[in-house]
Amino acid sequence: MIRFHLSQPIFLKTLLISFLLSQLALAQGKLKDYQRAEQLKNQLKDKVYGAPSTATWSMSGSWFWYLIQTPRGKEFIAVNAKEKKRQLAFNQESVAQQLSQSLNKKIDPYALPFSTFKYLKNDQEIEFNAEDFVWTYGLSNQILTKKEPVRPEDRRYWGASGNDQPDKPVFSPDSNWTAYIKNYNLYIREVSTKKEFQLSYDGSEGDYYSGYVQWSPDSKKVVANKIRPNQKHLIYFVRSSPEDQLQPKLENREYLKPGDALPFRRPQLFLIESKKHIPIDDALFNHQFNISRVEWRKDSRAFTFEYNQRGHQIYRILEVNATTGNVRAVVEEQSKTFIDYSGKKYRYDVAGGKELIWASERDGWNHLYLYDAETGKVKNQITKGNWVVRNVVNVNPDKRQIIFAASGMNPQQDPYFVHYYRINFDGTELTPLTSDNANHTAFFAPDFQSFVDIYSRVDMPPLTVLRSATDGSVLMELEKADISEWQKAGWKAPEVFTAKARDGQTDIWGIIIRPTHFDPKKKYPVIENIYAGPHSAFTPKSFMTYNRSMFELAELGFIVVQLDGMGTSLRSKAFHDVCWQNLKDAGFPDRILWLQAAARQYPSMDLTRVGIYGTSAGGQSSTGGLLFYPEFYKVGVSSCGCHDNRMDKIWWNEQWMGYPIGPHYADCSNVTHADKLQGKLLLILGEVDDNVDPASTMQLVNALIKANKDFDFLMIPNMGHSAGGDYGERKRRDFFVKHLLGTEPPAWTLPLSPPTGK
Repeated sequence: MIRFHLSQPIFLKTLLISFLLSQLALAQGKLKDYQRAEQLKNQLKDKVYGAPSTATWSMSGSWFWYLIQTPRGKEFIAVNAKEKKRQLAFNQESVAQQLSQSLNKKIDPYALPFSTFKYLKNDQEIEFNAEDFVWTYGLSNQILTKKEPVRPEDRRYWGASGNDQPDKPVFSPDSNWTAYIKNYNLYIREVSTKKEFQLSYDGSEGDYYSGYVQWSPDSKKVVANKIRPNQKHLIYFVRSSPEDQLQPKLENREYLKPGDALPFRRPQLFLIESKKHIPIDDALFNHQFNISRVEWRKDSRAFTFEYNQRGHQIYRILEVNATTGNVRAVVEEQSKTFIDYSGKKYRYDVAGGKELIWASERDGWNHLYLYDAETGKVKNQITKGNWVVRNVVNVNPDKRQIIFAASGMNPQQDPYFVHYYRINFDGTELTPLTSDNANHTAFFAPDFQSFVDIYSRVDMPPLTVLRSATDGSVLMELEKADISEWQKAGWKAPEVFTAKARDGQTDIWGIIIRPTHFDPKKKYPVIENIYAGPHSAFTPKSFMTYNRSMFELAELGFIVVQLDGMGTSLRSKAFHDVCWQNLKDAGFPDRILWLQAAARQYPSMDLTRVGIYGTSAGGQSSTGGLLFYPEFYKVGVSSCGCHDNRMDKIWWNEQWMGYPIGPHYADCSNVTHADKLQGKLLLILGEVDDNVDPASTMQLVNALIKANKDFDFLMIPNMGHSAGGDYGERKRRDFFVKHLLGTEPPAWTLPLSPPTGK
């Protein structure tokens, strides 16, 4: 409060009052700011023209197609790759007219009720799904034909365990035998005589054989996993407001959590002629997180499978001799921290298993290695350097060449930008197929002789070209995005900003988003959009055509930032390892240094008013910012956070936090540290979130109440795993406006009318 003394000169009082009034006039977070944000949303939506997100090739490789937005709506474009001819993929007016007649409702030719199709009949016909039916359309005769109803997708819940004992028998390659499970044991039946033979006798309800058997190519051997099942872990929630009844519903889902028991699988080998069961020593795979990819060698001499040891510090490719049952490790990967099996694993068997290509971070960067699979020794490292192989596109065993995507090879560019390369198995003739300073996404022809390249940056609209996969030369220019409507709306491109990490050497990359009415002379609160999940990196690198919410938030009077700190992926192994058993770190030391460096360069960034928000793992981190760095982060909004890693899904959390469950889990828990809360916190939760157990947020709520902490909490009925939907977005914006701008949010509902005046 400002107090005036009667002896103060009257002109000073007048000056001060005028100053305060001017500041109030400049205050943001008012209704007109919300209106401007909503107007910007409408002005930007679907207003980037000529910017495809994907390209799809026909099976013949003669054509590819993509979908673009134009001033009149959605247009499907087809390109004859050989003739270099671009045209409309089909007559959209004709399709719309015939759909309208068939469905008895008006269909807009440039808002067709489908966004994808496939070529049929030598590229002379297309097929698509619309309005619950399959349709075909002849490109020459322009006849639309209604086919069968669309089969409903099997939307299997991600956490549900599969049925290991299917009823369907499995035929041998020569079709002389079937294999199946009966009374928990493995049986075979001769097709011609229908005579049945029991191969195993040790199966039981608590230790049974899987029906997913693998026949050897010569039909003389069969492998089946013997499974000791685990106890299912169920999570429960009440759907308070179901759509189909008045009373609530109690629901549950299978949901394994860190430390839970896992099924134990042991491959078992059987010889068909002798009906002999060959025992296999499990010494090399007896502490398993999972066993996968059981595959026979083409000559039937052996089979292989992959073993992921629990704790994710050992990963093996094992080969079993089909005569003796002896087991040997073809590849053994070890790490003192973790092996990123869920994000960087790659294997390709060459020449029936004589060689294999394997991805590893053993030299500190994710690279490809060529193995002699018969000896288990590395023949040579295929790729090498302080950069990262992102994924393998194609392996050509005849030419002994690999096409792959990588990032970080060009020191003059953002190290996250994806580029495409070709290289020989022996590591020679590394050839770049893309080089433009941008993030590239490639869609290769079936013969891998050419590819569609869509590339952009957050500050550069997309360009689309057809390139040669031999030397990367441009064969045809396809699209140049038009952002004139965005420019008319006053849109400002994000600024890419870099600063040094906590080690003083590593560059941290992020973006800065300012409002359209930005005034560099003013001070703006800063809001960080955080997601620090170690499975990837998250700062946008391509033009943000479909990721506009940060622009809308900035429009209320904020500067919004996003960056990737240490502990996230797609850089070096050392960069990634910061997260190991330390998810509460979330790169915060790097984030704070980055923001401080940005504020030194841009004084308009007010670091006395810093907010943070995030969803899921970002929900955990945004709350963690207030708990562990309260001197920096003042306001946080956390949606469906995994606030205690012991409460979240097993595969993700044991990947980074390790096994067994130790004190480090509790140390990283927001619940454990709830009494440290300072600043203003809003927790948002969907009541039926089956991705992150809702109890994770509720236990944090409980701990905050016990600690007598002041916070806000929003539970949204019927909502699953999300940031809270439109209502959650509204409350998130209001929370930042109130606590960072010091403005009481206006009463508003959608749709908002455009702002009037200045």
